[in-house]
Amino acid sequence: MAANAPLRSTAIEDYSKAIFALESRSGEPVSTNALAERLGITPGSVSAMLKRLDELGLTTHVPYRGVRLTLDGRRLALEVIRHHRLLESFLADALGMPWDQVHAEAEVLEHVLSEDLEQLIAAKLGNPTVDPHGDPIPSAELEMDERSTYSLEDLEAGDEGVFVRVSDSDPEMLRYLAECGISPGDRLTVRERQPFGGPLFVLFAGREHAIGGQLAAAMRVEVDPSSREPRSPSRTEADDGGD
Repeated sequence: MAANAPLRSTAIEDYSKAIFALESRSGEPVSTNALAERLGITPGSVSAMLKRLDELGLTTHVPYRGVRLTLDGRRLALEVIRHHRLLESFLADALGMPWDQVHAEAEVLEHVLSEDLEQLIAAKLGNPTVDPHGDPIPSAELEMDERSTYSLEDLEAGDEGVFVRVSDSDPEMLRYLAECGISPGDRLTVRERQPFGGPLFVLFAGREHAIGGQLAAAMRVEVDPSSREPRSPSRTEADDGGD
């Protein structure tokens, strides 16, 4: 671990993970207000912790713009994310816990998982590369393969592809997808897009579903290049989940 173990705490790990998520989403330095909104705390509290992270060498300040993780900070964030996503996979695959419940449990356990137990879980599961929600699991070397994806809400009629991941931040959304029989790995075709922000009518395994709003925004798709005109994919939402 890059950061000294005695200096770590649940708060330091949570901040590092949150900064990683926000920085991954935008590619820009993370502002105090953005971090406060994500963590649900006051900007004043964030400022105090950012000073601590800077002292530990986990972040660097960009004048008038915010903070970025240093290499040590990024490694810390990726280690916690690896713990979280391996735990989600273990709870779902080995213990049969529903995918809408594993996030809350992993949020607690990620901070106390030992390196030895992490290795045992990874080996038991066959070293998975994605968690139950389709989010990539960082490797043991703390490298993460982020595939370029589109948000479902950005797709057009005629687009085809594979639903690869979904935010785990809202258990109700996950339960709804489970009830619909939709899960990462499913192929889809956008049949119709309603105007003025209306839902998309999407075929999954030959069954049509109306999907819009928060759910469409939370679902990420690898689009078949042959099904659409070339267009830049939106930035991968590695961050939209709470992990």
